[in-house]
Amino acid sequence: MHADATSGRAGPAPSPRRPAKSLPDQRTLLGWLFAGRMVLALAMLLAAGFVSNRRPDSAFMVSIGVLIAFTVTTYGAWVVFIRRLPISGIFLPLQAAADLGLATLLVYFLGSSSTLAPAVYVLVIAAYAVLMPLRAGVATAIVATIVYGVVATHFSPEATGIAFWAQLLVFNVVFAVVAFLGYRLREADSEHASLQTELKRVRLEADDILHNIRSGVLTVDPAGRLAFINPTAERLLELGGTDLVGRPVLDQLKLRSTELWAAVVAGIRSGRKVARGEGTVMKEDGGMFPIGLSTTTFEQQAQDAPSVTAIFTDISDHKQLQELHLRAERLEAVAALSASLAHEIRNPLASIRSSVEQLARGRQAGEDERVLAGLIVRESDRLSRILSEFLDFSRVRATRSEPVDLHAVATAAVRLVREHPDCRPDAALTVDGDHLMLEGDEDLLHRVIVNLVLNAAQAARGPVSIGVSVKAVADAELPPGSDIERGARLTIRDTGPGIPEEIRHHLFEPFVSARPGGSGLGLAIVQRAVEAHRGLVFVESARGAGTTFTIFLPATPVAEGIA
Repeated sequence: MHADATSGRAGPAPSPRRPAKSLPDQRTLLGWLFAGRMVLALAMLLAAGFVSNRRPDSAFMVSIGVLIAFTVTTYGAWVVFIRRLPISGIFLPLQAAADLGLATLLVYFLGSSSTLAPAVYVLVIAAYAVLMPLRAGVATAIVATIVYGVVATHFSPEATGIAFWAQLLVFNVVFAVVAFLGYRLREADSEHASLQTELKRVRLEADDILHNIRSGVLTVDPAGRLAFINPTAERLLELGGTDLVGRPVLDQLKLRSTELWAAVVAGIRSGRKVARGEGTVMKEDGGMFPIGLSTTTFEQQAQDAPSVTAIFTDISDHKQLQELHLRAERLEAVAALSASLAHEIRNPLASIRSSVEQLARGRQAGEDERVLAGLIVRESDRLSRILSEFLDFSRVRATRSEPVDLHAVATAAVRLVREHPDCRPDAALTVDGDHLMLEGDEDLLHRVIVNLVLNAAQAARGPVSIGVSVKAVADAELPPGSDIERGARLTIRDTGPGIPEEIRHHLFEPFVSARPGGSGLGLAIVQRAVEAHRGLVFVESARGAGTTFTIFLPATPVAEGIA
């Protein structure tokens, strides 16, 4: 789990051992060859200077040969080390010719009886057996054998005995052995280079994945030092990964998330792994959010205890979706109960109202009896209205599915709220966004928007701005874990006083209302209407900073009731 050093996130963990190269690269071998050639040429030039008076011809030939060797070497160094051009064409044959010429000049200068000249031939054959392809190496070995044989027999015809033929045999045996070993080494190097390239590619891919996944990943070594952390983990834990790498991190983990800290410590101390765990992260501003986490351990040979890698994800959206589904289930149960109670109460209530009216109209009824009867009738009517709301709440269904322009529905709903008595004259109501078509129940969607906009208008204690926006959203903008495709986002935002903290988490539950005299069923009806369209509704609010309701609706919801 150690990133590349250039990323700035890898810890000081020991780097893996690099296997020793079995064969130096071609440029290194050529460098050695150039250095050896120059040493031999300078030695020959120095020796020729000592015998120039006695052997002027030999000294002259050596000087010419050394000059050519210097020229070829200078050209080779310019190509290989300065220009760093590809080594191809006649470059290697030219260098081989220069070395064979220098070795031949050494035979001419020292005589064939010297043991140094054959050794130089052997080194040249061995070097080019490694540097050249097999065919070129064979050609070089044959040329070297022929040149040495011709030069040796020309200058010393008597030196063609067993020792001479043994030298020629050694030349070819050395070539065969070195050529075979060079071939195997080049093959091994090719495989090693291929493996290195593949390993580098895999590391780059792994590094890219770790730095871009939506899960936080961190590795802690046995000493409790941070060995690796990806950007998502830095963001979730609000840690400075680059500064902390290589430093003790357990104390900071404990401050941020006790569950994550406990999982990492358990992995270091006992090797215990966590498959599916949950915890919370404490933010610097005091806020908290839930995480799902898992850990794994791995132990290197030089370690007494394992390192622990933890992978964790912010599951706030998942928890929120779970809460939405639980809320929908509770509302369905309450709706069924409400319908049953409304039917059971409505008929007796109607009988009570009718009986009280008849008693109030009787001749024996006095003034007090009539006042009390009027009070009972008014309260009966109020109870009847509440029961009607219960029935409306229980009957929320997407009973029909047809193409609906959501922007047009929002415009009509805002126009209706603007004429409502509870809407302040100084309230600014606006609609913007896209004319977005989707399949749905127009009446139900109209009711959702009216309820939310009217609630915002009724909650305002002064001038208020209420904006309704309709936008198409991409899949990446939808809540994670939702099954909505090609969704629409309906936003109702106001600048009102906000929703009190004590009821914010129970806002969509029945009979919960921040407005005196409210039944507390309006937002519960909104929740059920959105659920009937297979949508999701979220709310954000802060005291004094207004409220925003965000509704996500699928492009093609199923036109059926909530089962």
